[in-house]
Amino acid sequence: MHSPAVPPAPRSDSPSPSTPPGAVTAGRVAAVLGAASVLLLVLVAAGWGPLDSWDRSVANDLHRWAVADPGLTHANRVLSDWVWDPWTMRLLTAVAFLVLWFRGSRLLAGWLALTSLVGALVSQGVKAAVGRERPHWPDPVDSAHFAAFPSGHAMTATVTVGMLLWLLRRHGTSGQLWHLALVVGIVSVAGVGFTRLWLGVHWASDVLGGWLFGGCLVALSVATYEGRALSRWR
Repeated sequence: MHSPAVPPAPRSDSPSPSTPPGAVTAGRVAAVLGAASVLLLVLVAAGWGPLDSWDRSVANDLHRWAVADPGLTHANRVLSDWVWDPWTMRLLTAVAFLVLWFRGSRLLAGWLALTSLVGALVSQGVKAAVGRERPHWPDPVDSAHFAAFPSGHAMTATVTVGMLLWLLRRHGTSGQLWHLALVVGIVSVAGVGFTRLWLGVHWASDVLGGWLFGGCLVALSVATYEGRALSRWR
């Protein structure tokens, strides 16, 4: 009498589930933006001549126009201080957090809040470490506090818009609604950077740094959440 066949044991070298494509793409974007952020940080901290000359040229031209056009300057101040202010961005994040929380997506809600908090800490930490002075004018059209690099307005808007767009896409937003959200997001991120330059409270590389650091954080957050580390809790 033959003994029953025993199924072969699973191979220990069987391929593990692959990392989701979205996580791989986000990870690559995070690596590229992270490298660009570090490079810019080094150049700013070292006071690299060509970058400094470019910053001053942009700042001088925009400040001259801002002084000559008080109406447009006032409009930029309203956009910067109210529409795209960091606290407005944080309010949007809080609303999204509550929506996710009460819909039962509590891990995702917490992840959104954590990403926003990390963004604020990174912004203030880099500002303190670099200690870059803001532009000084004999006839300023606005004022701002803390160090200049990176722009907190630009970084906060980038993190907020980036995370909200990811959440919309993740929940199936498509078609005209998605395109509208994308356009509003791009205009907001680009617009807040322009207002900070027009008002003469930041150098151009400060705004660029805010965009790079913010984009890197969003990509890293998405890559981590979508990757295998959190797959069993989703």
